[in-house]
Amino acid sequence: MSEKSFFRRLTSGLSRSASKLGGGIAGLASRKLDAATVEELEELLIQADVGTETAAKIARAVSDSRPGRSLDGGEIRTLVAKEIEKTLAPVAKPFSPDPAHKPLVVLAVGVNGSGKTTTLGKLAARLKADGNKVMLAAADTFRAAAIDQLKVWGERVGTEVVAKTPGADPAGVAFEALEKARAEKIDILLVDTAGRLQNKSALMDELQKINRVIKKLDAGAPHAVLLVLDATVDQNAISQVEVFAKTAGVTGLILTKLDGTAKGGILVALAAKFGLPVHFIGIGEAVDDLTPFDARAFSRALVGLTEESETA
Repeated sequence: MSEKSFFRRLTSGLSRSASKLGGGIAGLASRKLDAATVEELEELLIQADVGTETAAKIARAVSDSRPGRSLDGGEIRTLVAKEIEKTLAPVAKPFSPDPAHKPLVVLAVGVNGSGKTTTLGKLAARLKADGNKVMLAAADTFRAAAIDQLKVWGERVGTEVVAKTPGADPAGVAFEALEKARAEKIDILLVDTAGRLQNKSALMDELQKINRVIKKLDAGAPHAVLLVLDATVDQNAISQVEVFAKTAGVTGLILTKLDGTAKGGILVALAAKFGLPVHFIGIGEAVDDLTPFDARAFSRALVGLTEESETA
């Protein structure tokens, strides 16, 4: 995907956020950056889900950079985008498999409906395209649909899938997959896990069991735990990160479903609150629509700036 094509897709995906936040900012054009204007800007940012503290920090920084001046909408958007980028830049980290671990064991966690299984298939395709030997493990055995879906992705991208019948022990599937991956000299093992169990303690027990079992084969596994988040869930994403960080030891985030219905400001709030690496974003259904997270592009698209917009 070309850079221009990617930015257009990203802008389309964040159109809901951009229309509200960017449109609101346009309403502040030609007004002096006095206390009342800054307060309105802060409120717009809060409504965009960037978080209360972050909204106040961004609004204050914009005001301090151009005290008392009257700016046009484009200038304000550019200033806001720059401040958002400052929050996002530290977490924009590529997913870089460590060759010291072979196979590298990656757990994908997240609530059902977040796009977790689909994302894992796309990630398998990306990693394979980079020259890695990849294997998938269907350890979400609570849903037959998840097993079938992962098998379809395996066929689509030409990657072996280790799976058992619905209801099988998820830890057993993960163990068998790791055994097989080691025997076949696989570079990366991607393990899908269940996300909807009866309660948080059941979720914790299941994930901890998977961890215990695979550590019998590799004491350092899992080497990465990726939390897949649905960008349309707004503030619920914060509680999801809290739960999975505690239960699974999350090492990085993937934000999915940036397809026009999302309120992408939640990623700013997550970055400020947790500081977890954001490896990828999903901007569509195609296999190449899982793309590395770009803090600058995301920040500009979030406020409705185009590629051609001038830099203030």
